[in-house]
Amino acid sequence: MEGATETEPRAVAVGILKGGFGKTTTAVNLARELGERNDRALVIDLDDNGHLTLDLNHREAFESETNHAHAVLIDGEDPRKYVVNVVDGLDLFPAHTELESVQNALKDVTMGSTRLKANLIDEVLGEEYDYIIVDTPANRGKLADNAMFATRNIIIPLRPERGYDSGLTNTVQRLVLEAREYFDLEILAVVPNNLTSRIDQQTKDRQLLEEINSRDRIQPLVPNFAHITDAEFDAIDAGESDFKPGIRHRAAINDSLDEGLPLRDYDAACDQLEYYDELAAIVENGEVTR
Repeated sequence: MEGATETEPRAVAVGILKGGFGKTTTAVNLARELGERNDRALVIDLDDNGHLTLDLNHREAFESETNHAHAVLIDGEDPRKYVVNVVDGLDLFPAHTELESVQNALKDVTMGSTRLKANLIDEVLGEEYDYIIVDTPANRGKLADNAMFATRNIIIPLRPERGYDSGLTNTVQRLVLEAREYFDLEILAVVPNNLTSRIDQQTKDRQLLEEINSRDRIQPLVPNFAHITDAEFDAIDAGESDFKPGIRHRAAINDSLDEGLPLRDYDAACDQLEYYDELAAIVENGEVTR
């Protein structure tokens, strides 16, 4: 099986301070590819809307009488009691409908920003799982703080929609840079996804790709499947290249979650799987490599 065998176990948050930018889709498919490459991976749903948990058909856990997130993060119970299986190679620590109450409780407990790390991730990372992916809330708060502190790594998904530039800027300035005042936090990748348009014209897709490939601090974080040089843009404009950068829209990606499955388990022939596989390699290596 492909995968890194000499890398350190690693946890990674997938987050952006804006909803609707592919955070959940990226998190579940990245985690699934890490599980495929390394036998087992865990995805943690910390978003109070519970989309990832509900999409993966674990409504019962989301609405359960026991608030397992409170039990683990506040009361220190064993997180293994509440992990559920998604498919072979991928497990889930589900969200709960009362996650907001957990966020409020974290404000009042000792070391409230460290509970995810101490009570969940440190308990299973390197033991049960070499890789853990955290789907974070799309807003500031104690749950997001916990995700950043626990993982020390973030992947930022983007879509070519209105507000992508402010979403990226706010995430870097208000989440990453503020966190770095207290601990190391690395951006592993900036990931354009759900692209649908031609890029030999000034579409939103083209604008997004031009921006992330031209910003000095962002360009090194763009995966190879979305990295475009000026010469490659010229070739695309001249009709001399058929490179289609970014994770492209495919019905199978949306349909897979409608069926409660990661993409690999819904359509293993989808041509976008190789890009999620590259994201998994970035997590394993701890950086984008050209």
